[in-house]
Amino acid sequence: MKKNMTLIGLSKYAGLACIVLLSACNNDHEPDAEIPGTYTVVTGSGDINAKLAEFRTLLGDPLNTTPNQPAVGRREINWDGVPDNLTNTDTFPGDFFNSTDPGAPAGRKRGAVLSTPGQGLRVSNNDFTDVLTGDANHFNAFSPARTFAAVGSNKMDVTFKVPGTATDASVKGFGVIFSDVNLENYTTVEFYDGDKSLGQFKAPVKTDENGFSFLGVAFTDAKVTRVRITSGTAAIGKATYNAPNDQVIMDDFFYSEPLAQ
Repeated sequence: MKKNMTLIGLSKYAGLACIVLLSACNNDHEPDAEIPGTYTVVTGSGDINAKLAEFRTLLGDPLNTTPNQPAVGRREINWDGVPDNLTNTDTFPGDFFNSTDPGAPAGRKRGAVLSTPGQGLRVSNNDFTDVLTGDANHFNAFSPARTFAAVGSNKMDVTFKVPGTATDASVKGFGVIFSDVNLENYTTVEFYDGDKSLGQFKAPVKTDENGFSFLGVAFTDAKVTRVRITSGTAAIGKATYNAPNDQVIMDDFFYSEPLAQ
């Protein structure tokens, strides 16, 4: 086991989840006791490139970019292909990356559907400086120039479909890059198989001025049908940056090829 302020790399039996994940479980978010098989947690902050490479290897090659792929490889979302008319607005469509329109571009068919209990979803090309005033350098894009957040809530869900279809799907792993995690224990990803929690895992705090943190979990046997992302302690909204709270945005998503349940 490796543990320090910048990264943790773990692979443990699920029956020991609450012990080996260093209190990632608590009374409010305790995983179900029996998680099939094993899982590997990859986290990092600061220079996260090596951890991204490690997680991509866990998910597998190739990087799939079109529908109708075999049951191998992975998908990625980096927001930079989002058109201008859907940027800097709270009405970014949650199914943008899983269009079922036969005429839609292949890049719109990645098998991820996004939702939030808040007022909407937003892709930004200015790191949300038009939304949160008071700190022009608060957030950074890992893959310039677009970043992403839910608006009106710090929680959002990602569910999975067979790319380009309405068929429910599952993945074996999911990871996300966060920008500007300042407080420990609040920025998390919880994994579900249906209504069954497979565990909640915590992103590390930032360790340099770039402010990037990465969290990814890959399961060997469990099927992940949904992930719930909690970004910091406060929602992104029309307000001045509120320093006592921890407002966090996201950049790239990584997940294995979604397969029919």
